[in-house]
Amino acid sequence: MTEDPEGFIARNLPVLQVRGLPAIRLHMGAPNSGVWRLASDGAPPYWPWCWAGGLALAHHVAARPGTVRGKRVFDLGTGSGLVAIAAARAGAESVVACDADANAAMAARLNAGLNGVAVEVIAADPLEGPTPEADVVLGGDVFYSPALAERVVPFLARCRAAGVEVLVGDPGRDSLSRGALELVAEYAVPDFGDPPNAPLRVAGVYRFVG
Repeated sequence: MTEDPEGFIARNLPVLQVRGLPAIRLHMGAPNSGVWRLASDGAPPYWPWCWAGGLALAHHVAARPGTVRGKRVFDLGTGSGLVAIAAARAGAESVVACDADANAAMAARLNAGLNGVAVEVIAADPLEGPTPEADVVLGGDVFYSPALAERVVPFLARCRAAGVEVLVGDPGRDSLSRGALELVAEYAVPDFGDPPNAPLRVAGVYRFVG
């Protein structure tokens, strides 16, 4: 596309309340918004919508703010920034939101400003890098494919070995590494692609135990 992505997001993606979390507003994909113009390498963008795992994590942080309050939080695969924003609103000492998709990082930065919270946003793939300087790592919908799961598990294991608390949100995908996870809570949430009148899905929040 010829227009800068950040400007395109700000002007074309409507600001909507998050279903079930009305205190949080995000730039979201909508009919006629032209969001598909932000596809990366031919792959459709995933971040302009809320997915069940991220919603579950955001609900969990809102319901149990002590999970992040006063702590350094690293949001892995932040997408729109939903979970990072929820953590900042819940009183985290600092929040770093990271996504490998540069357009997602731009959207997360815009959405943090929209919600009046301080979030440091990084456009990078952290999975092969060092353990983040954090007390809590949050990962919503990071097991959506077997190939990603194979890379995510060693990263989360390194985080856990370094004493970092790791929480994952997921609606129970086939590639979820259940043997390394302990269920903490469940939330009824919508998922991207479900029609408005569809029944809510049950998505879990899991503690990574390795």
